[in-house]
Amino acid sequence: MSANKKQAIACILSAAFFFAVMNLFVRLAGDLPVWQKSLFRNLMALLIASAVILKNRHAVAIPKTQLPYMLIRCTAGTIGILCNFYAVSTINIADASMLNKLSPFFAILFSLIILKEKPKKLDWFCLFLAFIGALFVMKPSFSLDSIPAFIGLLGGVGAGLAYTCVRKMGTHGVDGAVIVFWFSLFSCLSVLPGMLLTYVPMSRSQLLLLLAAGTTAACAQFSITAAYSKAAASEISVYDYTQVIFTAFLSLAVLREIPDYLSVIGYLIIIGAAFWKWKQSQASA
Repeated sequence: MSANKKQAIACILSAAFFFAVMNLFVRLAGDLPVWQKSLFRNLMALLIASAVILKNRHAVAIPKTQLPYMLIRCTAGTIGILCNFYAVSTINIADASMLNKLSPFFAILFSLIILKEKPKKLDWFCLFLAFIGALFVMKPSFSLDSIPAFIGLLGGVGAGLAYTCVRKMGTHGVDGAVIVFWFSLFSCLSVLPGMLLTYVPMSRSQLLLLLAAGTTAACAQFSITAAYSKAAASEISVYDYTQVIFTAFLSLAVLREIPDYLSVIGYLIIIGAAFWKWKQSQASA
């Protein structure tokens, strides 16, 4: 196993943990508009990225050839966050986390288009299994009750596209802190109008929880950016599913939320597909 791949695995495990903690803080912050939660989530990342850039004296300019990918990364990532936060606030956070964790499979699809990284037959089969697993988690009834789950799935699509663009820029020398900086700035500015229109006064505990969510999100963002810059999505995606384990544990320990049996079946199918694909890739390595 190459040094880059080992570093990518360590980074994606770190990101999984921090994203799980972030989701818990977002839920504990209570009934606040997603615009408001998103702003705080990205504001902390913006401040931390700015500090890193100033300390290391990085230039923040993006090469012209990478500007389209940065715009797609920012737009898709912001949509992904808003959808994920809405799902986390309305359904079981373990379910919301699993739907968001379909992002590596969508990253495989987008990598085919953007990176020309051709998936193997096994990748396509695992993608099909992940879709089946998602149906168990979503339990679509084609009624209004299914909307939060579908929005959670859309968040996974947005995240998958964003991570693909992160890898594209990372392989072309764009620094991780610069990627986080521009994404966080774009996201803060884009959700600001919605936050101003729907702002809800917060208690001190809600403010602290959102600041904590923003801090853990920033740690996760730096980690996931580093991971996808160092290795292909098809090589490290299985490790991203540890977030579901972290989230399920935190959900049970703190919120006393227990997923239903259909959701558990969906978890097992999706995680099983990811693990099987990893085992096959290890065997052929």
